[in-house]
Amino acid sequence: MSNNKKLKPLAPAPTLQTRNLAEIEKKSGNLYEAIAIMGRRANQVSVGIKEELHAKLREFANHNDDLEEVHENREQIEISRHYERLPHPTLVAFKEYNENRVFFRYTEEKLPENA
Repeated sequence: MSNNKKLKPLAPAPTLQTRNLAEIEKKSGNLYEAIAIMGRRANQVSVGIKEELHAKLREFANHNDDLEEVHENREQIEISRHYERLPHPTLVAFKEYNENRVFFRYTEEKLPENA
């Protein structure tokens, strides 16, 4: 006897959207270069957010090494929750790329003359 149950197909995540690859490719001339550009911008956004968060949380740093004296700070929790709700850096980078707010340029590599 088979216990094969019919599996329901999984619904896509609500944040999942299809993208027009031709539109993405137009701005840089190459899809892979566009993805690399967005990836670099996402890294910049991520580093900026991380530095900002650490700077705000440094205010609440407890320099005592007393393990028994741990207390909650509501402001610290709210700051952490705020940063958890921010959109993912890749989504920010993609939006900026689509809105032409990302500047990129190509640097020409010089080949060795003996090559």
